[in-house]
Amino acid sequence: MSHTNTLQQFFTKNTAGILLCLAIAIPAWFLGKAVPVVGGPVFSILIGMIVTLFLKKKDPFKSGITFVSKKVLQCAVVLLGFGLNLTVILQTGKQSLPIIVGTICTALLLAAILRRVFRIPDKTATLIGVGSSICGGSAIAAAAPIIEADEEEIALSMSTIFFFNILAVFIFPVLGHLWHMSNFQFGLWSGTAINDTSSVVAAAFSYSKAAGQMATIVKLTRALMIVPVCLGLIGLKWYRSKQQGRNKGMLKKIIPWFIIWFIVASILSSIGLVPKVVLPYLNDLSHLFMAMALVGIGSKVSWKQFRAAGAAPLLVGLIAWFCVAGSSLILQMLFY
Repeated sequence: MSHTNTLQQFFTKNTAGILLCLAIAIPAWFLGKAVPVVGGPVFSILIGMIVTLFLKKKDPFKSGITFVSKKVLQCAVVLLGFGLNLTVILQTGKQSLPIIVGTICTALLLAAILRRVFRIPDKTATLIGVGSSICGGSAIAAAAPIIEADEEEIALSMSTIFFFNILAVFIFPVLGHLWHMSNFQFGLWSGTAINDTSSVVAAAFSYSKAAGQMATIVKLTRALMIVPVCLGLIGLKWYRSKQQGRNKGMLKKIIPWFIIWFIVASILSSIGLVPKVVLPYLNDLSHLFMAMALVGIGSKVSWKQFRAAGAAPLLVGLIAWFCVAGSSLILQMLFY
């Protein structure tokens, strides 16, 4: 079959679904910019879930929506790498590394324990732990394909994380002033304990400009942890496959190409091969792709599934969020 025929088949199957996700993602993305406390990801998932209720004939859109929710999501993660200048982040953010590593370990360990306590699916718990410990939706987007999470598990974990992000924007500055935290202390705390970048920026800059600048650097340093955590998940998957005697040819299958390209993108940006004038556009494109993917994910999840999940994912998210925030404060007292 020729490449022309292959492309024609691809567009015939996927165009309707891709255009639908794009048409919803653009207003959701702008809504997220207008209301950063909520953010584009939340609007994307919610609008995707609402639109699917009124979509009578879904078959023409299915293939394109599946493509967007998987492949476009991975492209969004790759593009995120261009926003991470490794040299700058490691020079200015290395002082926060002990706290970042400590909070990540806390969240992942808690997720493993709480999964058994609340009897929630293993993959949902893992995604909530990863999202709570690193950078919310971006970390979930990176980890989901590795552990082969489905749309419901991705949507549940993202919704849980984003719910506590919104609360954090209002609660953290109040507590910071109540406890008379310095700009450095509050920037370090909000950067390590609030998940999504927009929520970190909203909370920290409402405290002070200096706290906002500190929190942004810490948050970017924390985003780098996507790589070791994803590599850890890959290693765990490889080990389990080996234990089950299914490891032949598995290594090639379980190492996701998009994590490799995420690292490559970060390196290219760090050594100056990507023009600085292009970086804001790549960042915007990443957010647009993420919005499109979350529209696709939201459209494949029903309200009934959310109700069936009950309060357990929220409780896991609440406990993880509380313990990450608490461990961040404790570690700050120990190290600074």
